[in-house]
Amino acid sequence: MFRRCMAAPPGLLRTPLRVTHVPRYSQSSWHATANASLAPASTARLARTLSSTTRRSVVARSSGPFEPLRPPSPSSLGAPRAARTYPRGRKWGRRFLVLATLTGSIYLVDRYAYASGIARSVRTFGTGLLVALDYKINFRAEPLPVIGAEGGIPALHRRNAQRMFDVLSQNGGLYLKMGQAIAMQSAVLPPEFQRMFARMFDDAPQDSWKEVEKVIRDDFGKSVEEVFGVSFAGVEGLGVMEKTARASASVAQVHWARLPDGREVAVKIQKPEIAKQIGWDLWAFKVVMKVYTYWFDLPLYSLVPFITERLELETDFENEAKNSELMRELVQNEPSLRGRVYIPTVYPELTSRRVLTTEWIEGVRLWDKEAITRPWVGGYRSGSPGVHGKQLDEPDMGAIRRELREDPNCQKLKPERTQWKGPNAKGGLGLSTKEVMTTMVDLFSAQIFKWGVVHCDPHPGNMFIRRLPNGRAELVLIDHGLYVYMSEKFRREYGLFWKSLMTFDNKTIVSITEEWGIKAADIFASATLMKPYEGGDGRFKQQLLAEFEGKTPAERHFEMQQRMKQGIREVLADEDKWPKELIFIGRNMRIVQGNNQYMGSPVNRIKLMGEWASRSLFEDPGLPWRARLANAWRHVLFKTVLTLTDVAFYFFKLRQYLGVGGGMEDEVEGRMKDMAKDFGLELQHEVFEG
Repeated sequence: MFRRCMAAPPGLLRTPLRVTHVPRYSQSSWHATANASLAPASTARLARTLSSTTRRSVVARSSGPFEPLRPPSPSSLGAPRAARTYPRGRKWGRRFLVLATLTGSIYLVDRYAYASGIARSVRTFGTGLLVALDYKINFRAEPLPVIGAEGGIPALHRRNAQRMFDVLSQNGGLYLKMGQAIAMQSAVLPPEFQRMFARMFDDAPQDSWKEVEKVIRDDFGKSVEEVFGVSFAGVEGLGVMEKTARASASVAQVHWARLPDGREVAVKIQKPEIAKQIGWDLWAFKVVMKVYTYWFDLPLYSLVPFITERLELETDFENEAKNSELMRELVQNEPSLRGRVYIPTVYPELTSRRVLTTEWIEGVRLWDKEAITRPWVGGYRSGSPGVHGKQLDEPDMGAIRRELREDPNCQKLKPERTQWKGPNAKGGLGLSTKEVMTTMVDLFSAQIFKWGVVHCDPHPGNMFIRRLPNGRAELVLIDHGLYVYMSEKFRREYGLFWKSLMTFDNKTIVSITEEWGIKAADIFASATLMKPYEGGDGRFKQQLLAEFEGKTPAERHFEMQQRMKQGIREVLADEDKWPKELIFIGRNMRIVQGNNQYMGSPVNRIKLMGEWASRSLFEDPGLPWRARLANAWRHVLFKTVLTLTDVAFYFFKLRQYLGVGGGMEDEVEGRMKDMAKDFGLELQHEVFEG
């Protein structure tokens, strides 16, 4: 192409020429010529263009000797000039290159070595500081004329609830656990936080099978096939396992498997990123609480060591296995619960720090109220599959193995076992909600008042309901990771405190709360009962209401939350006296109350818990026999007094039946809300709705 463009006309080459160099040859004309030569044109036209340009550029003579083309002389080019340099640009370029390399290296190390733990911590710090700054500036009765002050305190709560929800959801893992804990604290946080954080109970996304295999190999040093004796190719004589999780939560996911010996098991596998993230997550939590403690002058950091210890233990599945086995033993040794409550068997040979293997449970989740109460069509003297630990019926293993040979990644292998629902699948367990809730309240009351070993996460997803062959209910309790162990002294004090609440023994109530470092005993009593306590003198409430008289709702709301801040400071000021177990015991009782309300308030929860509190005082083997005998007589008198609470309970049941009001828990909640409004607060108890 280049040769064709530079070729001269034939006639010009035949004539000898003397070419004189023109030093000031125009660069622009050369570019114009070159551009013209690149345009689509015929060869003849291109030649004519070059010929005319050449004639204007050179002086041709037909006589004289031939002289070759000469380069321009140095004098014609002018004086040389030094090249322009950019020292500042090079310096900033080097800085940018170093910064980019360093940032990329940190990102890669953080992503693959710490599962984005550093990025999650930075995100947490940024959001935490933004929330704190927003409250510092805009939390006041009369908002300042600044950006973000519109809407007052409710808008302030709303936008910060959204910020915290976003960062907790994006971080995932233990942050979802923290979000669920926030969702349960309806008596402490504003309603905007409750509505936002109720979504924290949704299922979390599950990890891939490749990551599951890596966790099992790292913990056992063997493959999944070797550890569980399963085959994903349908080999005869081996078990089978589903690669798709049946359930996925914030920390772990659960897979179904059938072992070679016929046992069906639930394999709970911790998500691999949790082990890498937990150190950073708990460190970020401590730092944020430390900043908030200093910035808002609240002793929040005093709770951090106990909370972080519980969260760390919750990610240790060997600790969960120990909790489960202990609870199984306690239930079996309690005559009033044996046969009504079931704790799944743990298989320690298939359990590690990040893998927990228990028997598979077939049952109905507590939140499926319709399936629990619909009529039973499963046959006379028959019960749900697997009751009392009975081995489940063997599935068609031949069909399952054939399916695996055709598709090794088949997602659904477990038989559904829904024959008890009848041919149209509309049957239920045929159980009463009263029996189910009585069993639940009895179980958790025994944990708190008699054993001092408390399961602190009794939400509906952690309980299955099954029907026994005799037509009674069986409650199955799973997920034993979050436990608190009460000291003997604190357990007795808490039982006596509850009994005193039922008998309006204000002297004992004040004595116990002062020993715990808690002031305003009547307010704490209402928080414990989750109903207004009417046996106190109400001095604290009267004092507050007198101070708020004549103030606007906004001023009242602001002043009350300031007083609540002072109350928290007084309650938590003495770290040695305040029982940290109250954090999780209150969580347990709050969830049980929510379960009872969801089921329609079929039982008098407060009466049942009061009976267990009184029983624990005379059945306690650690007390002298004379003290136990005296407590037994007081228990008889106490039960007589408690019958009076049944009058109120059945009154509300009658109203509920006639459709003119709610049950007792609904009435209790309404009265608690009214009392809270007197203090400028708003309680939200609809945690499990939807």
